[in-house]
Amino acid sequence: MLIVSHALSLKTGDTVSVVAIRIYQPERSETFWVCRYEIDWPEGLRAFKSSGIDALQSLVLALQMIGAEIYSSAYHREGRLRAYGAEAGYGFPVANSLRDLLVGADKVAM
Repeated sequence: MLIVSHALSLKTGDTVSVVAIRIYQPERSETFWVCRYEIDWPEGLRAFKSSGIDALQSLVLALQMIGAEIYSSAYHREGRLRAYGAEAGYGFPVANSLRDLLVGADKVAM
């Protein structure tokens, strides 16, 4: 079940398109919990999942994986990706090893 969706803006020339992000409710497997997420990049849908010992850990790891994917994308490096209008930053946490990539509100809040 979808629990949250989020949209980033991607600027290409004079055109702005949406990069949709969807996060699904963690589900229990036989030995661990899994949280699925999707990112609709312009080149295609990226669907992945994180695993944790409980539902919360799988959700937190999914959020960090989304943050890592966004911050390591060419769109971020090129400065073409935005959330919340003109605000830099995307609202997703990242692992400590990626904190040097944070911008805008993310850099201040994280």
